[in-house]
Amino acid sequence: MPINKIKKIKISNLISPHSGREVVNQFEIKTCDGTYFQSYSTIIVFINNNGKTYLNKDGWKCSNTTSKYRNQFLGETTKETQEKVDLGIYTLTNLN
Repeated sequence: MPINKIKKIKISNLISPHSGREVVNQFEIKTCDGTYFQSYSTIIVFINNNGKTYLNKDGWKCSNTTSKYRNQFLGETTKETQEKVDLGIYTLTNLN
């Protein structure tokens, strides 16, 4: 495969707002298509380069920990996220 065909991917741990340290198992993944939030081994959110947000329909609010870091990633509360889902601003889909 020619090297110019390989997509550039950058993976980093989310940073705890309390300790300033990296949080294990909570990742931001930047690609040429957009940015993902992954909790453990599950993709929870994808924001494409046009700003469209997709949530994993089966896992976007599966645990308190995932919700906490999803909220941090999106910069909003679970209530605000639910409102955006209800209004069709965010799309629920299978991201895994």
